[in-house]
Amino acid sequence: MQATYHKYILNFKRPSGTSRGVMTEKETWFIVLEQNGKKGIGECGILRGLSIDDRLDYEEKLQWVCANIRLGKDQLWEKLLEFPSIQFGIEMAFLSLASKTPFLLFPSEFTNGTKSIEINGLVWMGNEAFMKQQIEEKLAGGFRCVKLKIGAIDFDKELQLLRFIRQHFTPEQVEIRVDANGAFDLNEALYKLHQLSEFKLHSIEQPIKKNQPDSMSELCKTTPFPIALDEELIGVFTLKEKEELLLKIKPQYVILKPSFVGGFRGTQEWISLAEKHNIGWWITSALESNIGLNAISQWTFTLNNPMPQGLGTGALYTNNFDCPLLVSKGQLWYSKELKWDFDIDNF
Repeated sequence: MQATYHKYILNFKRPSGTSRGVMTEKETWFIVLEQNGKKGIGECGILRGLSIDDRLDYEEKLQWVCANIRLGKDQLWEKLLEFPSIQFGIEMAFLSLASKTPFLLFPSEFTNGTKSIEINGLVWMGNEAFMKQQIEEKLAGGFRCVKLKIGAIDFDKELQLLRFIRQHFTPEQVEIRVDANGAFDLNEALYKLHQLSEFKLHSIEQPIKKNQPDSMSELCKTTPFPIALDEELIGVFTLKEKEELLLKIKPQYVILKPSFVGGFRGTQEWISLAEKHNIGWWITSALESNIGLNAISQWTFTLNNPMPQGLGTGALYTNNFDCPLLVSKGQLWYSKELKWDFDIDNF
């Protein structure tokens, strides 16, 4: 078996804002395996400035993986604990190599086009007019669940945007999730949560910065509506550490990005612990290309979680790869009419 790695820069159609800044491009890496004339591909979806494996030796680790590919998926996964995005890329590549076609990893009613996955419509940060325009587009597009990135513009304006939605749609008609990406100051977080609660929100992701477990635990006890951990899970590697974190903070939900938490295996560990302790969960992509999004979506369908998932990111880039994934009326479908525009032999 031979393995190679390849860097690829994804370009956003329009600058995309979070509370950590505005992104115009996204770096990703592909691992390609070849054996007996057959190829498989996996994506190592790293987010600079956020991924725990955003390290100077990242490419060096990819070189090591390719040189030691004979160890196989499971041994490599164990040796890559501090590189969750590479763990995921390796899992994906081996599944791809073993499948009939490089992109059919988990055959199901989803991949045969008969069932879909409900997803949330993502509203990026920006000025008030831009965010309002996105909200209107998502609601007109049939989304039953919208997720707003908050924490970058004036908080009162963000409250006005939420008020705008609730003036037109009840909580039964449209579920609203918000994601603060750790933007709230500790001293005002609970006050802001109470202000937000007026709008009957489903949940808020990461209201305060990670690594403040005592404060986050207290917020989860006193919050007027559910809190979901996201960034808090990044860099928690062992099963023991994962369970200790959940028992300490006791969140209402955890949000799981396979590229951030060790691929399918690492994500499944979080799911098992969350269900053991009666904590809700859902899956979200981490701005991967359609290569990674395809793998995450197919796997997510097999988990049978009825909640809207965070998988609607395929149309963000100008140079993504055309694929069968299709968003229609708030649902992600695997269309039989659409084909892959990706030549694995070019890698």
